[in-house]
Amino acid sequence: MTEQRKFSHCQIVDCTIRDGGLVNNWDFSVEFVQDLYESLNEAGVEYMEVGYKNSPKLLKGAENAGPWRFLNDDFLRKVIPEKKKTKLSALVDVGRVDENDILPRSESPLDLIRVACYARDTAKAIELATLFNERGYETTINIMALSNVMDNELSEALAMISESPIDVVYIVDSYGSLDPEDIRYLVEKFRRGLKNKRLGVHTHNNMQLALANTLTAAEMGVELLDASVYGMGRAAGNCHTELLLAKLSKSKYNLRPVLGMIERYMVGLREREEWGYLIPYMITGVLDEHPRSAMAWRASPERDEYLNFYDRLTTPETFPKS
Repeated sequence: MTEQRKFSHCQIVDCTIRDGGLVNNWDFSVEFVQDLYESLNEAGVEYMEVGYKNSPKLLKGAENAGPWRFLNDDFLRKVIPEKKKTKLSALVDVGRVDENDILPRSESPLDLIRVACYARDTAKAIELATLFNERGYETTINIMALSNVMDNELSEALAMISESPIDVVYIVDSYGSLDPEDIRYLVEKFRRGLKNKRLGVHTHNNMQLALANTLTAAEMGVELLDASVYGMGRAAGNCHTELLLAKLSKSKYNLRPVLGMIERYMVGLREREEWGYLIPYMITGVLDEHPRSAMAWRASPERDEYLNFYDRLTTPETFPKS
């Protein structure tokens, strides 16, 4: 099978603004977002995730975040007044979204709303995503931190989702700890549990496997592939949009516009903000842990003391005898 046919079912969801916002507190200029939308549209990318649709009333400590942290439909319509082929997506978290903030799709610039949850909150995610589905949106459920979910708990979650009207269910490697063999196992499990659902995949690059894991999923028929330009995303970042554009080799994809976006904005942004493969993020990936400890370490004076960080995470603390 040719490369083009092998990946002909795939669609790219660019998460630069939403996941990349975790790096710079969603401090993207309007010009940046407009240029990104035009670049992705010209490149043939199917979806652009323009931020979170969570409620500031339900999420404390985010008062200084940029506007992409709590999307306002009127603001978004001003930023992107003319929708083109690239559809617009937003993500919500279970427990952090006010359903009344989600207008019917006919009144919103958004096309796709994705609901992120942990396996234990699957029932709540189904309730939310079903409501958004009824309001006309394409919907997904993104089950986070799959590397930490017990097999029977995941089976129960998938059984619940299989009876829902949700369009797409995501395999999410939150800690960047999975490898292609793990992805194959999960895709097969999701296929068995979700006979009539489409699948998506969201990977992180802690062990430099984000592209390999994404392509493994794509080769197994997973349709929606998350990525971000220059890999911009929390900690080690995501699968790179530009790599997917180059690798999927579909005639409708054009790498050149995204390379221009990287040249104009991302190189300078990368000099001011830190993301991508680094040893502390690799260590949390190897240990199958959330990268928050590595992010804190990189913000400390010991940022480059890799052995110290590794020993802190792997050596059991000894307590003085009473």
